[in-house]
Amino acid sequence: MPGLKTLSGGTADISADTADALGASLRGDVYAAGSPEYDAARTLWNAMNDRRPGLVARAFGASDVQKVVDFARDHDLLLAIRSGGHQIAGHAVADGGLLLDLSQMRSVRVDAARRTVRVEPGATLGDIDRETEPHGLTVPTGINSTTGIAGLTLGGGFGWLTRKFGMTIDNLLSADVVTADGRLLTASATENPDLFWAIRGGGGNFGVITSFEFRLHPVGPEVLSGLIVHPLDAAEALLPAFARIADDAPDELTIWSVLRLAPPLPFLPEAWHGKPVLVFAVCYCGDLAVGEAALAELRGLGTPVAEAIGPTPLTGWQTAFDPLLTPGVRNYWKSHDFDSLPEEAISALVAAVTDLPDPASEIFVAHIGGQMARVPASETAFPSRSAHFIVNVHTRWEDPAKDDICIGWARDLFDRLSPYAIGSAYVNFMPADETARVPGIYLQNMERLSRVKAIYDPGNLFRVNHNIAPAT
Repeated sequence: MPGLKTLSGGTADISADTADALGASLRGDVYAAGSPEYDAARTLWNAMNDRRPGLVARAFGASDVQKVVDFARDHDLLLAIRSGGHQIAGHAVADGGLLLDLSQMRSVRVDAARRTVRVEPGATLGDIDRETEPHGLTVPTGINSTTGIAGLTLGGGFGWLTRKFGMTIDNLLSADVVTADGRLLTASATENPDLFWAIRGGGGNFGVITSFEFRLHPVGPEVLSGLIVHPLDAAEALLPAFARIADDAPDELTIWSVLRLAPPLPFLPEAWHGKPVLVFAVCYCGDLAVGEAALAELRGLGTPVAEAIGPTPLTGWQTAFDPLLTPGVRNYWKSHDFDSLPEEAISALVAAVTDLPDPASEIFVAHIGGQMARVPASETAFPSRSAHFIVNVHTRWEDPAKDDICIGWARDLFDRLSPYAIGSAYVNFMPADETARVPGIYLQNMERLSRVKAIYDPGNLFRVNHNIAPAT
């Protein structure tokens, strides 16, 4: 068996017998290159991340996770943790290292009486929705049903219900965490509260989550949701109005903008397919009649090309963008946070859409605030609590020969937007090449994160991520 990469930059010779002994101790197993399980574990949503671990250890429970963490620490191995495998940076797999695969840990258990749900780290947002929907309950999560709950939560988690119920981390009640020394700890407001603070936004730096406990909320069963499509030519006039309406909206209403070439939507006239457009995506999660009134001003803007808004099951709306985010395609994202959308930033966004490097690429402008903004910035590791806009430059393509032009387009737009941004960013939207940016995005919380890291992972075993170094 080839040597595995170590934390010190060398290699460790792990014999087949040693690997077999680890596998025999697990409910799961250990897999080397050549097995179907190995390839399934290393294959991620973002096709740009084609990495080959030295060994895969598949876990079926917390005890398995403890044994694999102990094995990695005792042999000084570079360790990557894969749960949903959906992160843009591809940190779930490291070339030549040991991969801890949590993808089969997908249990979701609802306690409807307590309005809580217990979720294992391999579950997707769709897995959770399928279990909570029959009870008329939901966890505030993201916008794509194939996203993994672990990565989403550890980075903060925002979506259609954030304004009403807060971020995903604001609804996390507790988590079971295997730390670098192999202990299984509970992190909550009353148990290991410093660890609980850090995992709510600090990423996978502090341990391996084996179970999340979330608060549930009654929603629906239907929300008022859909799309309003405008010509891109109207964007410079309409985006300032969008920003104002979004800032003033009731908590139940979320409005986001997408700038792209129009996909072949069934309600959109065929003549507009492939043309540059501005799309308002909306979701109202309260009383539907009140929602109609809340949407009136937005619907009255300009002269839309098409509109499709109506009552929709929440779980249906949560899958609406899945066809645009299928796995196996190359993706490179760049992201900024903005307090407002100044005229110069809007002009840069619109100009970039006239020069898209691929028809699948887009620019996504999310507005968050409401309940999420009422949480003090020091209460969780996630730092950007004021109502603000998150701009994600979402470059997406299939042909590897287009890598340079697509990545260059995203970086150029990112640079042009930088003078108007506030410095923080949503860590789940950051690519792997932004390591130098990590201290800045956590703002005032970075120093405390480093201190907590030094307590729970002083040797930086959990470093294959947007890494927070332990304080010295």
